[in-house]
Amino acid sequence: MGRLTARTRVARIAADGALARREDLLAVEEPLELRVGGRALSVTMRTPGHDQELAAGFLVSEGVVAAPGQIARMIHCASPDGENTFNVLDVTLAPGVPAPDASLERHVYTTSSCGVCGKASIDAVRTRSAFPLTAGDPLVRSSLVAALPDRLREAQEIFERTGGLHAAGLFDAATGEPLVIREDVGRHNAVDKVLGWAYLAGMLPLSGAILQVSGRASFELVQKASMAGVPILSAVSAPSSLAVELARDAGLTLAGFVRGGAMVAYSGLERLRVESEALVP
Repeated sequence: MGRLTARTRVARIAADGALARREDLLAVEEPLELRVGGRALSVTMRTPGHDQELAAGFLVSEGVVAAPGQIARMIHCASPDGENTFNVLDVTLAPGVPAPDASLERHVYTTSSCGVCGKASIDAVRTRSAFPLTAGDPLVRSSLVAALPDRLREAQEIFERTGGLHAAGLFDAATGEPLVIREDVGRHNAVDKVLGWAYLAGMLPLSGAILQVSGRASFELVQKASMAGVPILSAVSAPSSLAVELARDAGLTLAGFVRGGAMVAYSGLERLRVESEALVP
């Protein structure tokens, strides 16, 4: 796993007070500075790996790129002392692609739990998607959506070893088969990685995919799904009020508390074919 995990000495105290010293695994968290055309745009705390996907997904979710070929190249840059720590990534946009608006610049670092810190206003993150959603399409069995959290969990290799990572996965809406799954200390980073993977593979818009996340559904995750043309977002925990508002405005199906075969549909019920009492009203 390389830089994805790190070993450390810990002391485990049991319920009966017994003390045991042992070696444990931690999920690695390191900063990534994202530059566009040599100009710093954002710093995020992330799990190293799939950095180009992370950058591409971030630019998709911010409305900077949408069509294939709009990213010319991405390279890791050396630090001022000449050492390449792989923690600075510079993106070159293709000729004719406008540079990110100055309002996107985040002058404070983005933590692993918050993706919109530093934005000038809430209006700045209500980005208009290049891929408007079609009402009622696709029509998906509710039981298929209900099965996705377990499929995502089974694929979380690093979480199994550390217990410290979020995950996001894209699944085929017709078959439920996984298209790509990524893990990261930040849930928004994990989503950026899967959306970046899809962008680089020329798969946008993701009109036939379901985005499954391992935690709650925040405003930003709904925004990211909408920007990539994802019609259905499924989360194992609760959404925020603003996430529900945006999902309804965008025509996106948002399911929360997707656990044990049940779920709560907050928007877009018309895309879910309910086969039993699996859907909680």
